[in-house]
Amino acid sequence: MQSIFNIAEICAQKNIKDIVLSPGSRCAPLTLAFVRHPEINTRTISDERSAAFIAIGISQQTKKTVGLICTSGSAAYNYAPAVAEAYYQQIPLLILTADRPPEWIDQLDGQTIRQNGIYGRHVKASFVLSVDQTHPDSQWETVRIINEAINLTQEFPCGPVHVNIPLREPLYSDNIQFDKNVKIINRLCEEKILGAPAWENLHKEFNQAGKKLIVCGQSDYDELFNSGINNYTKNHKIPVISDIISNFRGEKIIQHHDMILSGKDESLKEQLRPDLLITFGKSVISKNLKLFLRKYKPKSHWHIQPGGYVADTFKSLTKHIPVTAEYFIKNLMDKGVFVSNEKYFEQWQQEEQKARSSLQNFLSKEKTFTEFHATHQVLESLPQNSALHLANSMPVRYANYISSDKKNLEVFANRGTSGIDGVISTAVGAALSTEKTVTVLTGDMAFFYDRNALWNNYLPSNLRIVILNNHGGGIFRIIDGPNKQPELDEYFETKQKLITENTAKDHNLEYIFCKDSENLKEALKSFFNVSSISKILEVETGSKINAEIFQKFKNTIN
Repeated sequence: MQSIFNIAEICAQKNIKDIVLSPGSRCAPLTLAFVRHPEINTRTISDERSAAFIAIGISQQTKKTVGLICTSGSAAYNYAPAVAEAYYQQIPLLILTADRPPEWIDQLDGQTIRQNGIYGRHVKASFVLSVDQTHPDSQWETVRIINEAINLTQEFPCGPVHVNIPLREPLYSDNIQFDKNVKIINRLCEEKILGAPAWENLHKEFNQAGKKLIVCGQSDYDELFNSGINNYTKNHKIPVISDIISNFRGEKIIQHHDMILSGKDESLKEQLRPDLLITFGKSVISKNLKLFLRKYKPKSHWHIQPGGYVADTFKSLTKHIPVTAEYFIKNLMDKGVFVSNEKYFEQWQQEEQKARSSLQNFLSKEKTFTEFHATHQVLESLPQNSALHLANSMPVRYANYISSDKKNLEVFANRGTSGIDGVISTAVGAALSTEKTVTVLTGDMAFFYDRNALWNNYLPSNLRIVILNNHGGGIFRIIDGPNKQPELDEYFETKQKLITENTAKDHNLEYIFCKDSENLKEALKSFFNVSSISKILEVETGSKINAEIFQKFKNTIN
């Protein structure tokens, strides 16, 4: 077992300090090795699905590879939703699944399934260790594979890597030691740059394009880069569009494009059509933006990404530029002579100001309390220098329409697969890894789907959960199709009668309940105050009135 114990040592020496474990017997050698290693922080989470999303939340905060360890059988399958999310969101995870010896596969033995390659193409790579760890060649192979797996998690694009580890009994040992001289294989990071001829051609094409537009996809918050983007758009009069999860905010950044592009004025959209589109980052939330760029295609589309597969989201990709966005923007500012289109820039600015005014006007005049209004109140009340996690379905859409100008606000959402699973768990993982206030804004369906996130012994006091409870999947009343079906209530919206008070009691969370704007306003005065325990703020609204008022809002901008 020495080479198995040394997996913990390799992880420690390669700066993997956080491991999320789930209980089991087959994984005992791995569990004991990691728990007893003095340089590694371990936590045990019983629900593997929650455990894997908690690992995502930790990695989002630390920007480091996080390890996952589970026992054999269906335990490994329960990682799958988070593994797919990590793959598309480019989150580095090292997944170590214990397994039964290969001769027992398909022999009706307990907790024995086909685990090799279990995550398919949703991992960067999948490895299998030898069940015989006594031979020197097998020991050498184990060291080599673990090093390679860790390196792959951190190589751009980051992502999950799976190592399946078949283990024979006996599984328990009282003599666990670590070989400090175990071989470490490091990979040097290279910074890709462009040569002078490439820049000359890019500047020529850039300046020949009349209307230039930059669209930022989902990105990590970076204060320095945020400042650079703001200076760039102001100094060079190039409009920059940013979703709330893109984490770029500023005076001249276009943040209300969902409103601008949801209107029916096709002549305006034609005027806003770019000649050159420059994109970076991952996915964008706004369907209106995607539909706009697919219909009003630019002549050229450059995507900035250091490597890996490049998606053609807007059906117009003409050039992949394999460098970081920070390097590209900086050098685009520093090199060459700019030809900008100030009229095009000002047109976007005018539409942005109209959208902001229209939003504020609607929110101030419409007195009916809905989850749209509640989202606005919560966003306005968020502490500076905090983190916000947005659940999928309506919360992330509401937030993208409303946006936020909060200083140093980091915004996260599981938009890799855009599922409702793992929302609370991801926020729990994040809160475990930072001293900042971590707020998660979620609907009731996503909360109840993932309430096992609260079933652990580590709930941090800096976690704040806001639940928009309309007692069903309210999004189905808003999107065309299901909202016109007679089966809407039972088979799409899936009505439920639960509130979260008992869940809060079960897990020792402070609980606050609101049903109107004044209740919410009063509750928010103290909700974000420092506390010794986590807090839940539940906002109850009606699904039908939510849909009606949100449609009324959208009608004001059409």
